[in-house]
Amino acid sequence: MEKGAGSCSDAELLAILLGSGGRGYSALDSANALLDQYGTLAGLMNCPLEEVAQVKGIKVVRAIRLAAAYEICQRLLKEVARDT
Repeated sequence: MEKGAGSCSDAELLAILLGSGGRGYSALDSANALLDQYGTLAGLMNCPLEEVAQVKGIKVVRAIRLAAAYEICQRLLKEVARDT
């Protein structure tokens, strides 16, 4: 907590959004699986929800959660661009 979210890896941030894992795997395992499959956060966010939901441990609700986080980021970037 001292270093904040900025000190987390991409996989750790995704794991926080995913919340939990399942039997035999953690949220961090699922996050690493996503990054292994899509390469980068941008690669992940450019994939259809249905495809992301097929990754072990993700399913539809978690894919929607990731898409919502991405949308928040997009809106924030637009807001910042407007204000500068």
